Amino acid sequence: MPRRFTTLLAQRLLLAGVILLAWWIGAARLPSFVLPGPGKVALALVSLWHSDTFAQDVAATCQRVMLGFAIATVIGTLLGLALGASRVLARFFEPLLTLFNTVSSAIWAIFAIIWFGISDATTIFVVFMTAMPLILTNVWQGAQTVDMQYVDLARSFRMSRTRILLKIYGPTILPHFFAGARLAFGFGWRVSLVAETIGASSGIGYRLRQAADLVQTDQVFAWTVLLVALMLLLEGGALKPLERWLFRWKFPSRPAPALTPFPVPQG
Repeated sequence: MPRRFTTLLAQRLLLAGVILLAWWIGAARLPSFVLPGPGKVALALVSLWHSDTFAQDVAATCQRVMLGFAIATVIGTLLGLALGASRVLARFFEPLLTLFNTVSSAIWAIFAIIWFGISDATTIFVVFMTAMPLILTNVWQGAQTVDMQYVDLARSFRMSRTRILLKIYGPTILPHFFAGARLAFGFGWRVSLVAETIGASSGIGYRLRQAADLVQTDQVFAWTVLLVALMLLLEGGALKPLERWLFRWKFPSRPAPALTPFPVPQG
């Protein structure tokens, strides 16, 4: 395991080095207002770190994304289970689900501004409408893969609906749920910036729009680097470890050592 981790770390560092080198070469050939160099962006990031509103902006964006994603997770999971348990409901609501998946997040942002104005509810609503259909679809597909023979067997043993849901539906749906949740979280995080640029008075998206209006390209890149770092931190520090812990039974265990046969005495 340590050797594997070291190899992976070396690959990631090599990739980061290649990106930084290409960035540095490109910045040396272009004007700074088009592509600022890594050093200038680092100075801008330090300046943002020491600003009075930095912590408030980061906290506002994280709070909006987390709240919208949490609501989408609860409602999407419940609706996905309902559609997976009833073919009638699935057939009736399938066109509506297709509509939700095809409507752009920018359109939801426009509707949110009309309905909620410049407020936190605008970003929360856009994140919810982006993440919920993805989670719903994956949970629904996971529920359809449940082997009904196990359900019938559990009912023959008079297991309660709660135990059937936890013991049979849960392990089958969880991989589909996490696939949809990770995708939904990434999309929700990105569309939150779209909502904040046009429907918020604080947050990372709002500051990005301000920097772009003032042609402060170094600050635009600094906010972008910060956003990517936060995304990687939440993805690698929360979602992946939780998924790995829940599905630890999937990882193959270390094979047992081979037994040495006893010598057969020669008579």
